[in-house]
Amino acid sequence: MTKITNRRKFLKGSAVAGVAAAGTLAAPHVRADGHGVTLKMQAAWGGGIFLENAKSYVDRVHAMAGNDLKIDLLAVNAVVKTSQMQDAVHRGVLDACHYVPAYWYSKSKAASLFGTGPCFGWSSQEVLGWCHYGGGMELFNELMGSLGLNVVSFFNSPMPAQPMGWFKEEIKDASQMNGLKYRTVGLAADVLMEMGMSVVQLPGGEIQPAMKSGLIDAAEFNNPTSDRDFGMQDVSKHYHLASFHQSQEFFEVSFNKKKYESLPAELQAILKYASEAENSNFYWHNTKRYAEDLTKLRGVGVNVYRTPDSVMTEQLKAWDIVVDRISAEDPFFAKVVASQKAYAKEVMNYLNLNQPDYKMAYNHYFG
Repeated sequence: MTKITNRRKFLKGSAVAGVAAAGTLAAPHVRADGHGVTLKMQAAWGGGIFLENAKSYVDRVHAMAGNDLKIDLLAVNAVVKTSQMQDAVHRGVLDACHYVPAYWYSKSKAASLFGTGPCFGWSSQEVLGWCHYGGGMELFNELMGSLGLNVVSFFNSPMPAQPMGWFKEEIKDASQMNGLKYRTVGLAADVLMEMGMSVVQLPGGEIQPAMKSGLIDAAEFNNPTSDRDFGMQDVSKHYHLASFHQSQEFFEVSFNKKKYESLPAELQAILKYASEAENSNFYWHNTKRYAEDLTKLRGVGVNVYRTPDSVMTEQLKAWDIVVDRISAEDPFFAKVVASQKAYAKEVMNYLNLNQPDYKMAYNHYFG
């Protein structure tokens, strides 16, 4: 009974420490000296490890800013729906939000390139490197300007590649993917449809019930911890890790640009550098939790596989078709892709030559 109750609380997002009620939303209070600011930030997460990550960012801001800057973290859907959060920040209904670019990519498919784009042989870490040192943020800000959005964003928290997900049977060949009703988001939807799948885009809390009812045949969300919290092990015993459909992603923390620029320079810097600090903390914290929860999933009878190379090869072919098609339609999309390829070609050439085969060392010790 406790397990069921906890899961319901997770899905509803009812247990959020320090989250203010939507009815208390008000304009941020600012003292005459420009300090003492309170910002209202809504998260896209109703519970679980991603809400912990959002709170961790907020805690870092508080630790550095003291009484000069506070962030009230609001639960998912507290003020607006997740799909409306960026517009709410733009209008000043919210001061900030914590989400991923894939949640607003319907405004521009180029948005999905910032976190859920094609894999040019790089991981989330290198995509963030491109953002900071390869011209990525300049291109992102150009996109914000072209969309007329009054938003300033910071990226953080390099996620490991997302699993291919949960299936009714083991996937041994790419041909088994054809016709499957599958849940994903962002450009990955275009890629998997190119592979012959029927794609449904659902919010996280609806994935497990949809698979249980038969609305979808297979699904992914993000990681073993969230999947376990959603109860995916109760509707499937076949879990495939490794995939190119969303092999690099990270969080986006967005602020109302007018509000952000009204803050003293030191508070602006705290919001920015707290994001960079959380970048490292996320990776250290989450990879350990994901590993622990994968072990727990195996302990309740879940069969864990590595996605076959045949599936991932077909994903890369589908990415080529999707990227070429959209690039031909959207010059800015093509511009971002060209920038990413140039960065990945140079940086990954070095890393691929320099990095030893860690799997070889792992197998040497652990088999």
